[in-house]
Amino acid sequence: MIRETVDRIRTSLESGLYTNEASVSQGIVLPVLQALDWPVFDTSVVTPEYSVKPGNVDFALCDRRKRPKILLEVKRIGRADTGDRQLFEYVFHEGVPMAVLTDGQEWSFYLPGEEGPYEERRVYKLDLLERSPAESTERLYRYLEYQRVVSGEALATARDDYKDVTRGRHIASAIPKAWNQLLSGPDELLVDLLADKVEDICGFKPDPEVCSEFIQTRGGSQRAHIENGDRKLHEPPSPTPPPTKKGFMYHGSFHPAKSAREVLQKVLITFSEDDPEFLERFAKREHGRKRRWIARSNSELNPDRPDLAEKSVEFVQGWWMGTNYSRRRIEKITKLACEVANVEFGKDLVVSL
Repeated sequence: MIRETVDRIRTSLESGLYTNEASVSQGIVLPVLQALDWPVFDTSVVTPEYSVKPGNVDFALCDRRKRPKILLEVKRIGRADTGDRQLFEYVFHEGVPMAVLTDGQEWSFYLPGEEGPYEERRVYKLDLLERSPAESTERLYRYLEYQRVVSGEALATARDDYKDVTRGRHIASAIPKAWNQLLSGPDELLVDLLADKVEDICGFKPDPEVCSEFIQTRGGSQRAHIENGDRKLHEPPSPTPPPTKKGFMYHGSFHPAKSAREVLQKVLITFSEDDPEFLERFAKREHGRKRRWIARSNSELNPDRPDLAEKSVEFVQGWWMGTNYSRRRIEKITKLACEVANVEFGKDLVVSL
């Protein structure tokens, strides 16, 4: 049943059916909970407008003893990244071990009792339009199925998943530090590996001191020279690594963003600052069948759907863009923008959505 519900919601999201928080709650959240066996008509279990200090949370998911197991906050489409602070205030005062923030399309599952910034206490972020229906179904069942929640199994699973996420985060942080330490004080094994590889390539094995000097200067120089008679070994420039957080790398500078939509918005702003005529050229390019990516007024973005106008933003004075895009669509628009700006996507501009 949850799979059929997910399929129906995906179709409705793509058509822009949900225009406010109430429609997200009634058309997405409650059907999902019902498909996951929650008694949605029992307000002592699925409690709407649950009162907590300093306000109300949209839903409290409770056990049969009316004890909240999960607090769930709902935002309108495109606003999922704006409610984490408010949600954490609610959870802090109530002492609930798990929290969910959703705009219907994106679902963020948190363990508020863990350490670190809000985003680091997120176990998983699910986008119903980006993930496959099978994965979306599995994740919703994993964290929100009624019996799993009330028995504590969902919380235990979330904590196990969080440990895996934390482990991956620590490894990602440690790798560049370990690499820098290897470069600053060459390990004997690294020196031997480099000497053997040089011998494989040119037939001559360099002295360990030469390899050690090369490794030590590796981080600060784009080209190292090893002279052996008339021979030189040149190191090619390293490619720009992709960013590990949301944002984009543009000509060597990283620009952070809170969401994929903000990445697109900042890319367009950056290109327009580099070239005052960029937006005019970009607006003339081929867009979607029934919508435009940017326009001079929000009503021009999707003439057949005036209800979507309220979801648009004026990202530059006099220029509007829509916000109800999937990550796949955002990547497509970004690639088109790069083409118009004469910027090589993936090299001059590297995005992380």
